[in-house]
Amino acid sequence: MPLVLSCIATALMAAVCGYNWEAIITGALDSIKSAVEALLIIMCVGMLIGSWVWAGTMPAMVYYGLEMISPGAFLVVGAILCGIVGLATGSSWTASGTVGVALMGVAMGLGIDAPIAAGMVISGAYMGDKMSPLSDSTNVAAAAAGTPLYDHVGAMMTTTIPSFCLALVGYGIVGAVVIDKDGYDPTLAQGIQDAIADTFNLSPWLMIPVLVVLYGAIKRIPAIPSLLLAAAFGCAIAMIAQGATLAEVLGALQYGYEADTGNAIADKLLNRGGIDSMMWTISLIMFALAYGGMLEKCGFVETLMGGFVKRVKTLGGLVASTIVTGIICDVILTDQYLAIMIPGRIFSHEFDRRGLSRSFLSRTTEDGATLWSPMIPWNGCGAYQSATLGVSNWAFMPWAFMNLINPVLAIVITYLGIGVKYKEYDGLRGEELKAAKAKKKAELKSAKEAK
Repeated sequence: MPLVLSCIATALMAAVCGYNWEAIITGALDSIKSAVEALLIIMCVGMLIGSWVWAGTMPAMVYYGLEMISPGAFLVVGAILCGIVGLATGSSWTASGTVGVALMGVAMGLGIDAPIAAGMVISGAYMGDKMSPLSDSTNVAAAAAGTPLYDHVGAMMTTTIPSFCLALVGYGIVGAVVIDKDGYDPTLAQGIQDAIADTFNLSPWLMIPVLVVLYGAIKRIPAIPSLLLAAAFGCAIAMIAQGATLAEVLGALQYGYEADTGNAIADKLLNRGGIDSMMWTISLIMFALAYGGMLEKCGFVETLMGGFVKRVKTLGGLVASTIVTGIICDVILTDQYLAIMIPGRIFSHEFDRRGLSRSFLSRTTEDGATLWSPMIPWNGCGAYQSATLGVSNWAFMPWAFMNLINPVLAIVITYLGIGVKYKEYDGLRGEELKAAKAKKKAELKSAKEAK
């Protein structure tokens, strides 16, 4: 309801500023249209989860995960797994909706707090998404900044890889210090495993739908066909391996799986999925997009954010301003793509004036906008992640180490002169790049001495 009221207030203010209804509603509808594919993906993920639970794929992942992962190693291993799936599929949503959901179940069995586990899933999923050439946000950032895709991916390695390594160290410390391994009750995990084993026919063959998702990533099959194909395999396995009827499978696709195992934790894990489970999230995203679209169309964003550019004096300040603007856009415009594109447009001329590479600009927009989008409850990414993982955004935010560390690291290393990319270096590799950097360093030193 606050978003609906914000839409009304924005429309009224736009009318006062001289915009007619046609312009106002066009801004809202264009923003929603740009995300129709994402909304369809959300519904496909709902169907996929429902079919994977009925097939026993998700329960099997939890069952075997409880066998193999110890409480102390869970966070590190889980973050790496989510990162691999995010990188392979190019989608943080797919990573959290598949292996992420399974890891939340494993966390329950290991007695690990849900917010800690959810933060770990977010960290891994968004690292993989950010570094994947298949990712929508990665392609949008490169296109918005006007830089080749693989130059953008290469530029992101400077901040993303160190940030993820620091996050893994943090999760290792949490696993060793915060998680009480001595207080771990194996009967909790055993109870979940027994409930799953009594309800489903378990077999390694149940992992076939996971292989379908990975195959789709390798063959670069678009997200919607890939997810639908994986859901179809889940439905087929549910009928073959679990004895489900066609009506039951179709019901799971629409309404989700309904379990009554006698184990409360197992039931909470298994009762999920279906298109209906995603409809509240979709309605939230649509109003959020309408709000952001009206703000953008009617020029309010330029007015709100344009002042940042005039106050920038240093290179570190430019990077900090770009990142902060992206985060503010995540909050105000409620859409990850707008939060990537707006700072790119606002600060592009300043990056060009300073002779900086456009890949440096695209990297900086992702360091802020992409990584903070799941933190905001009314942002489309935040709404999806909270609904999928079953944890509020404010609860998992302190544990999403990768997402918290990356923007800070990007600003700090820029102030230290590390990882700065200049336009004159574009296309240079190896010894040519080293020579060009040495020459630039000498020129800067000479200019500083002369000053």
